[in-house]
Amino acid sequence: MYPVTRFIATLLKAPRSNSRDHNTISEITFRCRPWDLDMFFEMNNGRVLTLYDLGRFDLVLRIGLDKILRKNRWGLVVAGTTVRYRRRIRLFDKVSLRTKVAGIDERWVYIEQSMWVNGQPCNSALLRTGVTSKGKAIETSVLLAELGVDGSDIKVGAWEQAWIDSEAQRPWPPSP
Repeated sequence: MYPVTRFIATLLKAPRSNSRDHNTISEITFRCRPWDLDMFFEMNNGRVLTLYDLGRFDLVLRIGLDKILRKNRWGLVVAGTTVRYRRRIRLFDKVSLRTKVAGIDERWVYIEQSMWVNGQPCNSALLRTGVTSKGKAIETSVLLAELGVDGSDIKVGAWEQAWIDSEAQRPWPPSP
């Protein structure tokens, strides 16, 4: 089940901004609840990805992208993800979820997200995301123009580029 209560809390708590600062780091906190757990009494990996949705939503609100999306009738899409799990998140742990833009290329916006407990990283993800118009991803130059941002300082880093190159070699469609 989608965490509706956390979604509403994120919506209400996110500071609204017109700064459109793409260097913003979103940080939301929450407690790991019983319904977040799997059969090993740690946060379920599917729930981690769902909560990452909330982190991206918070970032969208913080930089004012929500207004641009509504104005242009654009949508958001995730086109790829890689996740690394390193520490368990247990019942009632206070979790800090951090989200930031890791880089931008001609077509995609790369988002880095991580969850932390007691100052220790537990998991992290790199996501290839995009903005869509009428079901098709728009070029990031259009998005940056709407944001009023140059974007020349938002280059893809070395390990992100290695992941992008690796994904380009991945067969599609997958084998049955």
